[in-house]
Amino acid sequence: MRATIHAPAGVVGRTALTVLRLSGPRTGEIVAALAGGLPAPRRASLRRLRGADGSTLDRALVLWFPGPDSYTGEDCAELHLHGGVAVFSAVTAALEHLGARPAEPGEFTRRAVLEGKLDLLEAEATLDLIEAETDAQRTQALRHLGGEMSAVAESWRADLLRLLAHQEALIDFPDEDLPPEVEAALLAGIAALRDVFAQALAQGARGERLRSGLVFAIVGAPNAGKSTLFNALCQRDVAIVSPIAGTTRDVLEARIVLDGVPVTLLDTAGLRDTDDPVEAEGVRRAKARLAEADLTMAVSDDAVWPDLPQGVPVLRVQTKRDLRGPVADADITVSALDGDGVDALLDHLLVWARDLAGLSASPTLTRARHRAVLLAASEALDAARDAELPELRGESLRQAMREVGRLTGLVDPEEVLGAIFGEFCIGK
Repeated sequence: MRATIHAPAGVVGRTALTVLRLSGPRTGEIVAALAGGLPAPRRASLRRLRGADGSTLDRALVLWFPGPDSYTGEDCAELHLHGGVAVFSAVTAALEHLGARPAEPGEFTRRAVLEGKLDLLEAEATLDLIEAETDAQRTQALRHLGGEMSAVAESWRADLLRLLAHQEALIDFPDEDLPPEVEAALLAGIAALRDVFAQALAQGARGERLRSGLVFAIVGAPNAGKSTLFNALCQRDVAIVSPIAGTTRDVLEARIVLDGVPVTLLDTAGLRDTDDPVEAEGVRRAKARLAEADLTMAVSDDAVWPDLPQGVPVLRVQTKRDLRGPVADADITVSALDGDGVDALLDHLLVWARDLAGLSASPTLTRARHRAVLLAASEALDAARDAELPELRGESLRQAMREVGRLTGLVDPEEVLGAIFGEFCIGK
């Protein structure tokens, strides 16, 4: 028999209320013993909670959610306790005496998946909603939690099932003189679905960036005004500003939000050759962080731009406009010291943030797991397209369908459950 579990649904400590959740086959029995009986389903009831010796542990609101109409699909309950460590400790000790055990991270949601209340995409969206910092992240998570991406995955699976049925007809009835249009339509369908997967993978980069946030790096020569610009964009003094070249030795980070998209700004050490081992390490770290940047702000006060790797999106920002005037090949010029041009730069960054991670009209992939599954499905479709034997094409189509099923957990959910729910907080 599956264990009955308990966990707080929030922070335990000096607070008005602590909500303690239970789920499992013995939930009703345990709550009845603790609260002197079960309340009516889904109605809050004020009860005196008593320990094994009959002593009062707390006066609490008790809610009873018999399965399968509950979050996990099992019998569930909530105890709304007075806040405080002593009350919580006493009640959890009583629960464990009655046979419940503490839940593992994500175990409530894991059980909801196993009981068919959520699929894997919706479970991951639950975590994304908990961790959402901005409205854009919240909106994306709610769309996935509402099943939009699950519906897309199911439509892909239905398309693959239809293609597989056509392929099976070609295998099972080779002597029935099926018209050549059947195979032509099959190959066209494979190509069309492969294009759909390619578009989803391209859009998925936006979904991943919105969920995890963008990285914008500020790079340039020493004393080019990087740290002053960094502070201006952060609207507070984060970096030490000094006329001494090489003041910034490490990569500094600060978080800002641009139109609902979280962005981590990086202020890096000035790029130059140096014999100072500490400064040289700062330069090495600066170059290493460039590899993960979604946008690089190349900063210069004299139109001598840093040498950057190919393929990195670059915005050329000329600083110290008040001293030197604008230069021709800068994308934008600013005087960060007095704030002139900083708002215009933020507008530029806002456009970049919207383009790189803005909400798409259609639901998108949001995790590396999703991308890996769809890449594997795409490779299976490539194999189906290139297969010389109909039996091999059919097997490749079945493999593609299995991969798409892994998005929602229809196939082999246990392979990924541990990794997914290990990220959850205890109590969810």
